[in-house]
Amino acid sequence: MADSTSSSEYLVISRGQWDRDATPDQIQTAIDEFYVWHARMVAEGKMKPGKRLAPETRLVSRQAVTDGPFAEAKEVVGGFWFITASSLDEAAQIAAGNPCLARGLQYEIRPIDPERASAFAQTTETPKRDRG
Repeated sequence: MADSTSSSEYLVISRGQWDRDATPDQIQTAIDEFYVWHARMVAEGKMKPGKRLAPETRLVSRQAVTDGPFAEAKEVVGGFWFITASSLDEAAQIAAGNPCLARGLQYEIRPIDPERASAFAQTTETPKRDRG
């Protein structure tokens, strides 16, 4: 018999910076707690591994390849991982358990779109003026 619940994959983007008033020991505690929490979520099948991102960047456009960083400090992307959940709300609930939230980081949760791109479908790349 087939499982009646369907799971989808969600990208979690780690953003922000540690609280300015947090001590290195407090930050390390949050990091250690994160790895314990993350390992448990992976073992339970609720998450898939991700990675931290190094600070070096390149922006590739039709004009040029430009060295980064590009975002304001408050928008820094520090890493990513994946959540497996039945809805965006469930994925957000899972991410809300991340111990690093208490020390200033925040998480953007985005559904992974399983469809191929199409110029005739409205997507995040569609110019705002053309969206319905």
